[in-house]
Amino acid sequence: MATYLVTIVLILLLLLAWLAVQRAYRLFARHHPELGPFRREEGGCGACSAGKCGGGHCSGEE
Repeated sequence: MATYLVTIVLILLLLLAWLAVQRAYRLFARHHPELGPFRREEGGCGACSAGKCGGGHCSGEE
């Protein structure tokens, strides 16, 4: 039973850590706009590997 509780707590901590990393990345991108657009997970500008860009630049969608 203790193993299950430790596993559940560990998974929750990992998810919270991932959210903290995403928040830190957004904050860093907001304070440093000269480094380019924020790359969103669902695609959009900055995700050219997903085939959503044309002609070497992102389309007007954000």
